[in-house]
This record gives sequence, C-alpha cells and structure tokens, in this order.
Amino acid sequence: MIRPEYFIETLKAQGIDCFAGVPDSLLKNICAYITDHFDAQHNIIAANEGAAVGIAAGHYLATGQPACVYMQNSGEGNIINPLASLTDPEVYNIPVLLLIGWRGRPGVHDEPQHVKQGKVTTGLLNTMGINFDVLSKDEDKAEKQIAKAVAALKNREVYALVIEKDTFEDYKLQNVEKNDLAMSREEAIQTVAAALGEKDCIVSTTGMISRELFEYRAAMNQGHERDFLTVGSMGHASQIALGIAMAQPERRVWCFDGDGAAIMHMGSMAIVASKEPRNYVHVVFNNGAHDSVGGQPTVGLKIDLPAVAKAVGYKATVSVESKEALVAALKDLAEGPVLLEVKVKKGNRKDLGRPTTTPIQNKEALMQFLKK
Repeated sequence: MIRPEYFIETLKAQGIDCFAGVPDSLLKNICAYITDHFDAQHNIIAANEGAAVGIAAGHYLATGQPACVYMQNSGEGNIINPLASLTDPEVYNIPVLLLIGWRGRPGVHDEPQHVKQGKVTTGLLNTMGINFDVLSKDEDKAEKQIAKAVAALKNREVYALVIEKDTFEDYKLQNVEKNDLAMSREEAIQTVAAALGEKDCIVSTTGMISRELFEYRAAMNQGHERDFLTVGSMGHASQIALGIAMAQPERRVWCFDGDGAAIMHMGSMAIVASKEPRNYVHVVFNNGAHDSVGGQPTVGLKIDLPAVAKAVGYKATVSVESKEALVAALKDLAEGPVLLEVKVKKGNRKDLGRPTTTPIQNKEALMQFLKK
C-alpha cells in the first residue's frame, strides 16, 4: 500500500500543490492528508466535480501550474462537460490531473449504485481521449506512474490516476472541524419520519440519511414502501421529490436531503420554488460534513441555507437545532414549498447497517404505495 504522505509529497515536488474535488471513501486517507497539510487556498472542496475542474482550470490560467482534481468515479458524469468543452486540446488545452476512486470495479463486491459506474469508469476515460493508469499499490511502481502523469501534464494533457480499493494506507484526519450541536442526524430523521401523515412519502438522499431512515423503519416494524432511498445520484433527490409532488399534488412529499447534496446542485432549489408545489417539504439535515466518505467538511454550516431558499422563492423556511424546536416546527408547517433546515452533529452509529432491499424492490414498493 502507498503512504498518503508519500503520494501527495511526490506530487508537490512536481509542482502540483493545488487540490480541488469532492471527497470519496476510497480517497478518504488522501483527502485527510491534504486537509491537514494544505491551507484553504490550496484545497477546495467543491460543490461538485465539474466545478472542481473549473477551479483547476482557473488555477492553471493564473499560475501556469496544473492542479489535481479528486473524486469518486460517480463524479465522471459531472466532469464530462468541462473536459470536453474547456480543458480539451481542441478548445483551451488545459492540463488537469484527475484522481478517481474506482468504486464498483468489476470483480470487486460493492453497493448496487456503483456497479454500472464501475464497469464504465475506464471506458468513459477512453471515450474522452484521456490517458490513465490504475495506480499501483507498490510505491516504486507508483512513482513511475506519477512521473508519466506529470510528463503528460507538461504536454498540457488531462491525465487520470484511477484508484482501487485499499491502495492507500490509513491516515487519520487531525484537523477535524467540530460543531457543538446536540442532536444526532439519526434522532432528527426519526423525529421527522414519525410526524408524517399516512399518505406522505419520502425521497431520501444518498449515504447515511437513507441508511438511517431504512433502519428506523425496520426498528419500528414498518415497511419501506413509503420511502424512495436514492442510493446514488447525489444531489438529485430534491428533483425526484419534485417530480412526485407535481404528479400527485394531493400527497405531501418530503425530501430528506444532506447539506453536501443540497449544495452540489443548489440551482435545483430555484426550480422547486418556481413550480410552487404546496405539498413539498425539503428537509436538509445539515452537519457541515460529507459524513459518508470520511467526514470531510462542507460549507453547510458556514452559509445560510434558509436565506438561499427564501431568496429563490420557497414559501417558508425554518432552521432548528434541538429536538424540541424540530417537533414544534413539524406541528406548524406552512404551505409548501418549505425548507426545514435541521442542524445536527457529525457522525453516525458504528453498527449502522445498509438497506437489505434492492433498488428495484424499493422502486416497485414505492410505486405501489403511490397508487393508493
């Protein structure tokens, strides 16, 4: 395995000292090392992966030095546009080093949302004309691959290093951003879910939120047919919920969102507001972190999400930090679209499980419920 400090310091020695991206579980040790050893001007956790490519392009224009963009392979879809219309040799010819976590690699067991992406990870790079290496777990071999990547960057190419599971040694984040909030996300999810009406349904975002919602239903001996667990498609739960809410205006639809997901495609909030769905409740569980992939920080607790929602046209906004305030807010919800921000502490139970139903089973059960 490769030491994170060895890998990053090798890049730094080659003039690559600016990093931007969206954290990934396969890269959590690398992301943690970068967080601890680079200031906020040289490590930008972007709203989404395409935006990170834009940051890298801007850094190159200003300094003449390429930047490194890190991501899970699910983010390849977000980078296709800027790779094809910004960095490509036939457009601006801007070098970028891509660091891509290979979730769902064929032959390696992974969650269902990663299977297809794992199959097409290298194919998409080939289609885009981007040369790449699957990074070796041997440091001597990896050093040669890095040298090859740097040579490509000097030739103003985009180059990718694809990262398999267990490539990097463990590295524990030292500079942990903590908050002093008392309510856990799981407690907040349970509180909101318990307040739903009989016909209400939930669209929950990817990661811990869907997992905690699933376990709540199981613990209460309830079925899962009222919940659409969006195991992939980070940032799009709010639009799935909007589609349901517009098609069934007499049914209240709840979006259980995370701060990282809401920020990733924040423009979607404007579309929700513009359609004025009276039956729409957008709940953002905000802990200021990408909890599912290592706890890397977001700007969630540094911005005013209710003010954003109000500015784009949500009918009402509420922000709470305690269970008592949350219960009170749920009893007095205004006509939608409503944004309910629930500020919660970081972290989750170590024994938190995963959904035991397949995505297709989840979809079919929800569709049957929505016929009622």
